[in-house]
Amino acid sequence: AAGTYHGLALKSDGSMWAWGNNNAGQVGDGTTIPSLTPKQIGTGFISVAGGQDHFAAIKSDGSLWTWGSNMSGELGDGTTTDSTTPKQIDTGFVSVAAGGSHTFAIKSDHSLWAWGANFMGQLGDGTTTSSLTPKQIGTSFRSVAAGYWHTLAIKDDGSLWAWGLGGYGQLGDETATNSLT
Repeated sequence: AAGTYHGLALKSDGSMWAWGNNNAGQVGDGTTIPSLTPKQIGTGFISVAGGQDHFAAIKSDGSLWTWGSNMSGELGDGTTTDSTTPKQIDTGFVSVAAGGSHTFAIKSDHSLWAWGANFMGQLGDGTTTSSLTPKQIGTSFRSVAAGYWHTLAIKDDGSLWAWGLGGYGQLGDETATNSLT
């Protein structure tokens, strides 16, 4: 997974490694000192996602972990305080996506959850109000991807959904307008 100036990778043994810019703790090693080489951050992980200045990851037990910048609540811990180490947010997740300053995750029941910045409606909840904690956006989702200020997701029936900033046609709906849902 890649963020703006930082990277994160999983080895086949489930160990997670991070490196690069660390101004908000996105390397996850407890410091804000940049790392020129990969550092092991944890074990037991199966999925990772990189945002602008934050990361999110899921362990094999379904627990969701976030760290790094939290200026807009993208860590989902109810605060706007950065975290220099991974912190557990919730359980029951199977996939995660990180955008500019927002995060999405899908639970094992296929419900879609979102939190963080919502300046352009990228959370898909019908508002432009940011959320400091995960909120359920919908059901029957199997895949999600987060852009800088927009989001795309696929439902169980194969239909594609898009919302957020649409000024450059990134929502694929033949317009250049934003969508809050």
